[in-house]
Amino acid sequence: MEFITGKHLERRTFIKGMGASLALPFLDAMVPAGRLGTAARANIETPRLVAIEMVHGAAGCNDWGATQNLWAPAQVGRNFDLTPSSLEPLDAWREYLTIVSNTDVRMAEAFEAPEIGGDHFRSSAVFLTQQHPKQTEGSDVYVGTSLDQIHAQRFGQDTPIPSMQLCIENINQSGGCAYGYTCVYTDSISWASPTEPLPVIRDPRVAFEQLFGAGGSAEERALRRRTSASILDWVTDRVARLQRELGPNDRERLDRYLQNVRELERRIQMVEAQNTSGEERELPAAPAGVPDSFEEHVKLMFDLQALAFASDTTRVFSFKMGRDSSARVFPESGTDKPFHPASHHGGREEAILDFAKINKYHISMLPYFFEKLASIQEGDTHLLDKTMIIYGSPMGDPNLHNHRRAPLFVAGGRQAGMQGNVHLKAPDGTPMANVMLSLLHGLGHDDMDSFGDSTGDFPLSMPVTSAPAQGL
Repeated sequence: MEFITGKHLERRTFIKGMGASLALPFLDAMVPAGRLGTAARANIETPRLVAIEMVHGAAGCNDWGATQNLWAPAQVGRNFDLTPSSLEPLDAWREYLTIVSNTDVRMAEAFEAPEIGGDHFRSSAVFLTQQHPKQTEGSDVYVGTSLDQIHAQRFGQDTPIPSMQLCIENINQSGGCAYGYTCVYTDSISWASPTEPLPVIRDPRVAFEQLFGAGGSAEERALRRRTSASILDWVTDRVARLQRELGPNDRERLDRYLQNVRELERRIQMVEAQNTSGEERELPAAPAGVPDSFEEHVKLMFDLQALAFASDTTRVFSFKMGRDSSARVFPESGTDKPFHPASHHGGREEAILDFAKINKYHISMLPYFFEKLASIQEGDTHLLDKTMIIYGSPMGDPNLHNHRRAPLFVAGGRQAGMQGNVHLKAPDGTPMANVMLSLLHGLGHDDMDSFGDSTGDFPLSMPVTSAPAQGL
């Protein structure tokens, strides 16, 4: 593909070198005759989507935790206080935050006696499908098409990668896990169809290569990696040619984008060098590209998503940030209790507060992503406005393995109609699927009249001038 066409650049423009293919960010030069063409406008106006699952509920979904507002704030409406809750790290971003509390994920519950006890091994498959999985340890899996894939199938087919699925924990998508369920249910939140779970990428190097290293032959890509040079070193001449054709604003924007790509690649190379140095690892079985640090791993994955959105390489991500049975310890959270044992707090107040610390630590990763998206300008606004970020869990109280009062919030997404700065409490018994259906409508799927076990739309905004209601 030529990287410059006529008097302006096409939105779908690549610079190519040996073993490298780099899509460009949105530039003023992509606006012909001072205004966007139909195709280019459609590209930058299609809402991006990130769906994040943090497994196994939250401390605030326990009966006592709810009275302490460890997840949802006490106030409904706009004048809410996040200080006591695990969402406190998001307070600076409250204008982009829509909290929806008190929804249920009943499709993750046991429907029949043989399913009792299998909540760990159903839940993740339910999160974005809101459908009940068929109990099987074989290949005859069946659940539903996930929300992210519904969006990708309609609005992601003209991007180089329709969607990407990322994870942090190790997964095992083969064989049975327990209680008669195949592991694919607990490891997959993205389903292209009711019978087709999508593969998940844990290694940042693998994701980077898919996004930026697809050019050339396999041999060329292998040679490039062996040199330890930057991917940008292979496209230097083409970048220089392109920059001569651009105005000052576009040159600055392109330079910033390329610097971000180079810095991301440098960090991945540093992780690989450390992990192949022979020093003892905290995660000895993890691939060389996977950092031992949870925070570093999550931030690399967020950087990959931001750059992929900037270059319109894909518009849809799902991101599985944990695994139900994980024994990982997060010392930065303020507790040294492993994740899964901490979640089984036994209803003890001190133990519930410990689990809340882990919830809060996980939430504290998100402002980094928000800042990245808000720093990337595209057209007349930034990518945080254009990206809907769904964060939640199909579990409620992890100690009881129930699926009531499950945690959920949405960030960003103003282009998709998200108002922000609001806490909405659903009436008792409201399916989370009702919220998912309304989110799909905001993403442009107005023709959908149901999703999962939805019973109707859930209103995701309130009048700006309304007085905040009190109480939970």
